Amino acid sequence: MSQADIGLIGLAVMGENLVLNMESKGFTVAVYNRTISKVDEFTSGRGAGKRILGCHSVDKLARSVKSPRKVMMMVKAGQAVDDTIEQLLPVLSPGDIIIDGGNSNYEDTIRRTNYVESRGLYFVGTGVSGGEEGALLGPSIMPGGSAKAWPAVGPIFQAIAAKVDGAPCCDWVGENGAGHFVKMVHNGIEYGDMQLICEVYQIMRDILGMKPDEMRDVFARWNEGDLESYLVEITRDILAFKDADGAPLVDKILDAAGQKGTGKWTGIAALRQGVPLTLIAEAVFARCLSAEKDERVAASKAFPARSPGRVSSRDAFLEALKDALYAAKIVSYAQGFLLLRAAAAEYGWKLNYGGIALMWRGGCIIRSVFLGRIKEAFDADPGMANLLLAPFFRDKIIAAERGWREVVSTAALGGVPAPALSAGLCYFDGYRCERLPANLLQAQRDYFGAHTYERLDAPRGRFFHTNWTGRGGSTSSSSYSA
Repeated sequence: MSQADIGLIGLAVMGENLVLNMESKGFTVAVYNRTISKVDEFTSGRGAGKRILGCHSVDKLARSVKSPRKVMMMVKAGQAVDDTIEQLLPVLSPGDIIIDGGNSNYEDTIRRTNYVESRGLYFVGTGVSGGEEGALLGPSIMPGGSAKAWPAVGPIFQAIAAKVDGAPCCDWVGENGAGHFVKMVHNGIEYGDMQLICEVYQIMRDILGMKPDEMRDVFARWNEGDLESYLVEITRDILAFKDADGAPLVDKILDAAGQKGTGKWTGIAALRQGVPLTLIAEAVFARCLSAEKDERVAASKAFPARSPGRVSSRDAFLEALKDALYAAKIVSYAQGFLLLRAAAAEYGWKLNYGGIALMWRGGCIIRSVFLGRIKEAFDADPGMANLLLAPFFRDKIIAAERGWREVVSTAALGGVPAPALSAGLCYFDGYRCERLPANLLQAQRDYFGAHTYERLDAPRGRFFHTNWTGRGGSTSSSSYSA
């Protein structure tokens, strides 16, 4: 058998399926796993009879790949990535390429790119989204790192990526950590989408008294319109799924959510950049609160439940729910793209926002028809300040606003938590508010800390301090950042 086109380390679910995807597109793949038995199991099982070379050492893997050698790591984020890089460096040569396809933190990818390049090699940190099925049939791939590596890895990545209207859901994102940053924001938006759907589900259950089969029919209808997406589609299927006894399985699943950290990273990055990523942050915190199951059970006994009340028309309220879900979804994506823009300015990345939306249209967890509209918006105005201002989304928000407010207020009055739907509405109201109460806040800061303030009747950038008590004098603190 000829030498491999690419090597891959890490034969867990994603690694195995990416290898099979690559092989199905005509590439020969060399594989290695730290637990050697997995190599033999794979090559004699799912990989039997295919263009897959099993290797029992990193050195053998390196010798099995064509030059310039491309080796992709699909290992756990963190120390395991650094350890694998150290194993690869001695057996690779200048000009070879190391690829990290895991969910690494973008700051680690920035560091690793600089380190690997200092050794004369190239480094690619790429987000891969789509789960097990996407890895096998076509994921969304978001590569960044050493730009000189792209001509070598691009043909492979674009061949195995999902396609929408013939275009691959993969393109070069930018330098060093740009690819993993874009994947992180994708995951943050995924948190937001999932939480919004879950809040709509709870409102249907606790306020409308709907059963899973009834909800299933609603989500099926929604998936044929503006809300068509992978997550709405699988929600439809989950609600229809029955346990062995014929009862809905969803009703038997413990309400304590897990998470792997990328949502938290998105929130942390937003705080660092000063971007109001309020909806996604609430989605992360909702998972944290769900994990406190025992405390919630105790609290439910300490505080009497509110009557959820009734709505005048179920059909009309379901239409309002659809509007609320769509409008809040717009806010979630708008905030995500604001974070991308802030990071691009911070790190000098030249991000193509329409191209990113295109990469997310297929293969990934947040894939939807909605993303096509985002691409159109950025194609029309690449420098757009906020997605809410795009004519299409502005009109959608205006049309959905009344239903959105009805849903949030009904949930609040009925004691049903809707943190993401509410956060999205609060952000919208704050963004469109010409004058917020921050003038009072600045007066408070100047009162207790002499932090200064700006005045409406003076140019921006000119700061003032008032001796509010008559005891403070005229000395002020450093000026604030806005």
